[in-house]
Amino acid sequence: MAKSGGSRGGPRRPSGGPGRAQRDAATKRPAKSAALKKKAAAPEELAPKPMPEVFVLGAIPGATPGGWIDAWNERMPQTRLELRPIAVAAQRSALFDEGVDAALVRLPLDRTGLSVIALYDETAVVVASADSHLTAVDELDLGDLVGEVLIVPQDDVLGLTVAGTVAPSFAPPEDTEQAIATVAAGVGIVIVPMSLARLHRRKDTAYRPLRDVAVSTVALAWQTERTTASVDAFVGIVRGRTPNSSR
Repeated sequence: MAKSGGSRGGPRRPSGGPGRAQRDAATKRPAKSAALKKKAAAPEELAPKPMPEVFVLGAIPGATPGGWIDAWNERMPQTRLELRPIAVAAQRSALFDEGVDAALVRLPLDRTGLSVIALYDETAVVVASADSHLTAVDELDLGDLVGEVLIVPQDDVLGLTVAGTVAPSFAPPEDTEQAIATVAAGVGIVIVPMSLARLHRRKDTAYRPLRDVAVSTVALAWQTERTTASVDAFVGIVRGRTPNSSR
């Protein structure tokens, strides 16, 4: 007689039966739990960092950040902006060694480790005594300066060499302000960016734009590794972003 269905030892367990399913479930459960924990932690990790109490902005002589500071005070009342004057010769060290968060600097500048945004260019001008023959025209060419005594202060930022000019018989003045005071006495000329001529303007001097020379560029710089929320906020202001615009 033929044996009825089934094999010896009872019915076979279907492939991939309960034992395997239980093992798979046990294997997957920890991964799901870890994902949930990661998801739960995400809001804390993405939460915005609080703004500091002070944002230190360095500024070279002649820089005029007044409008940007007004915008900062309006948008960021919780963070006081401290404006700190810095010398052009020390503008890089100010960003690394003197606690400056960002600075208005004058190019060229060693950009290693820095983020730099060019803001505007300045025309070079010739500063002369108010009664100098050079003030008879609205603009000057390099050829107009032949034979003039060219005073180069120790804090010179242009580094121009003008053929045909005469070196002074005295030591270079310590700074631009002293150089312009010397010019006011009728001794020589000084070539500076226009903002410095305005900064040290005197009634006994005058300045005229100088054609055919490179402009001087003012830029915003900060340490790339210290791109903080405050720096981002100030970058947005100088770039003209509105409070509600995205980056």
